[in-house]
Amino acid sequence: MSDGEFIRPFPALTPAQRYHLEVYGYVVIENAIEQDLTNRLLEAMLRLKRDLLSTPDPAKARVRNCRLSAYRPHYLHFAHILEADPAICEYLTHPRLVGMAEELVGGSVRLEESEAVVNERDPDAAPRYGFHTGTAPDVGTYVENGLYHCTFVKTLTNLTELGPDDGGTVVIAGSHKVKCDRETIIAAAYQDLALIHQVVAPAGSTLLFGEALIHATGQIRSDRQRVIVIGGYTPPMFQAWNGQEPSAEFIAQTPEPLKPLIAGSDKWHWQQRHRRLDMPVAS
Repeated sequence: MSDGEFIRPFPALTPAQRYHLEVYGYVVIENAIEQDLTNRLLEAMLRLKRDLLSTPDPAKARVRNCRLSAYRPHYLHFAHILEADPAICEYLTHPRLVGMAEELVGGSVRLEESEAVVNERDPDAAPRYGFHTGTAPDVGTYVENGLYHCTFVKTLTNLTELGPDDGGTVVIAGSHKVKCDRETIIAAAYQDLALIHQVVAPAGSTLLFGEALIHATGQIRSDRQRVIVIGGYTPPMFQAWNGQEPSAEFIAQTPEPLKPLIAGSDKWHWQQRHRRLDMPVAS
């Protein structure tokens, strides 16, 4: 923040990155966050994992207002990580990442959810992916200046290196615009696996996509642990995901310029902003 303002870049993506997002429904920005922040986030998530697993009943426990929404031997899904560590809040309010989300949403955003996944190779994993979406074409998407926008956007940042065998997120390329039945699209993708793209990127890289894109957790074939943190963003008049609302105490200690992002306090005062494809990335 500068002089009490929360300044985000606009546009946050280069024309090439924006075109990749337009065509495939996602874009990976390598080294999107600083190495120091990546390191602190990884430490925070491993500490949160230890703290939750050390409770008498991890499946029902809350640690620093965070809980496990999935608790399986090889897969932990954390819900509402916002309040668990200052580094996590720093990530979720990172000006570059928020700017990327705002570019895809088409205006100012609020934090809709904050999540993380820590998983490792499951020898009994099914051979198929758990493909899903959070919205659909024409339901949560629109076009402005000839470019695709989505009202439910994710920034997914890997805190560990993702090689081809490390279970990076997979997506069905282009599915963000296809209005056919989802299961039909998935079946077509399995007939040509080139349609299924997997994230391979160094630690600190961010996958940006709209929730109309069909996506899933990748399959880990290596012996390395995968750690990712996730921010979900929507226009400010939308609600937070169930159980993802920030506590009143956390909102009270949040700096004023960040309160609309954290709490959605701007509500229907949505500040729309739409780029043209040929606009250069903001320096």
